[in-house]
Amino acid sequence: HNFEMLKQSLSDQVKFDTKDMAEAKKGLEEATGKKANAEGELSETSKALEEDKTAKADLEQDCMTKAQDFEAAKKSRAEELAALAEAKRIISESTGGSETLTYGLNQLSFLQLSSGVDLAKFEAVRFVRDLARKENSQALAQLAAKMSSAMHTSSSTGEDPFAKVKGLISGMIEKLESEAGADASHKAFCDEELSGSTAKKEELNGNVEKLSTKIDQMTASSAQLKEEISETQKALSELIASQAEMDKMRATEKETFVANKADMEKGLQGIKLALKVLREYYAKADKAHEAEGGSSTGIIGTLEVVESDFSKGLAEMIAIEESAAASYDTESKENAIEKVTKEQDVTYKNKESASLDKAVADLTSDRAGVQSELDAVLEYLEKLKEQCVAKAETYEERKQRREAEMAGLKEALKILEGEAMLLQSSSKGACDGARIPGRHAASERSDFGLAS
Repeated sequence: HNFEMLKQSLSDQVKFDTKDMAEAKKGLEEATGKKANAEGELSETSKALEEDKTAKADLEQDCMTKAQDFEAAKKSRAEELAALAEAKRIISESTGGSETLTYGLNQLSFLQLSSGVDLAKFEAVRFVRDLARKENSQALAQLAAKMSSAMHTSSSTGEDPFAKVKGLISGMIEKLESEAGADASHKAFCDEELSGSTAKKEELNGNVEKLSTKIDQMTASSAQLKEEISETQKALSELIASQAEMDKMRATEKETFVANKADMEKGLQGIKLALKVLREYYAKADKAHEAEGGSSTGIIGTLEVVESDFSKGLAEMIAIEESAAASYDTESKENAIEKVTKEQDVTYKNKESASLDKAVADLTSDRAGVQSELDAVLEYLEKLKEQCVAKAETYEERKQRREAEMAGLKEALKILEGEAMLLQSSSKGACDGARIPGRHAASERSDFGLAS
């Protein structure tokens, strides 16, 4: 019986060890799979990080290019302002005497040159208007219209046309200065907003990644705990079933022992009683017949051997029962301890899993809020790019446009300067005496070759 119990114990141990090894292999496979998934996620995250770095570098390059273009545009505008200011100064210095002579001293000279003056006025306005059409410049078109209106007004009222032009040029300079200020303000706005929004995007991206990592880790931990809880509950059920089977076997063994012990004790008592009867009988001296001494000795000896066998069997039966009971008690206590331990383990892991699930729900909600904020920042960044980077006029385009405008304005000023010189020459001739009108006409055609 002891051998069978030892064999059963060893078989159970082998069974449990085999189960533990299978669970260990399963855990290793799961860990390997999780490692592969983590490596894949790491690769994707690294790739996304590189893409973000590339996008950041491109954005920084765009911002750098825009800053350089702005500085170049600022320099070009300053040069344009300087040219207009110089043109204004030249007109102021060159036409003062012409104004006096023409409009104050000699009305006859002015009447004689009115056709040439009108031609120069027309040429200047036409040139600015053509330049506006070519460069698609609304500002130049408005300037040409204002020049034409000023020319017509001065012709009908006798006012100084150059004063009107000076006023128009001053207005143009003020407008360019205003545009330069607005351009600088817009660039400052773009630089500040792009920088701040990019930094905010990186911060929110980092927060989303951190929250996602925590969520993944907690989700994996919760799943692992749930799996362990399931395995522990299964082992607990098996332990309870095993203990119930042991209880049943112990009850059966004890019941058999009690019955067998009663039979053995009854048989032993009977043998002892029979020996007592025989010993008392053969010990009497007044027997009615002569008893066989050898036969009595053999019978008593045989009963004594039987008595010894019964006593030995009863003792062995009691020893086996006591050993089985002790083994049962020991294993039952161990099972009870293991049962309590597993139940506490299940309770603790259930609480921990529920806590992790709640934390995952809270973090998921937080991540959704951060992601919503990140989406808003990304949308705003796209609008900023459209406003500040994507549709910005390039430096070369602005340079060519300003050079064309400046060249056209300079040419218009040359025409007006030629008109001033013509008026000076005509006024001088009128003061010295009437010159031949044909010479004045020839001079007009020479000075205004573009109109001929």
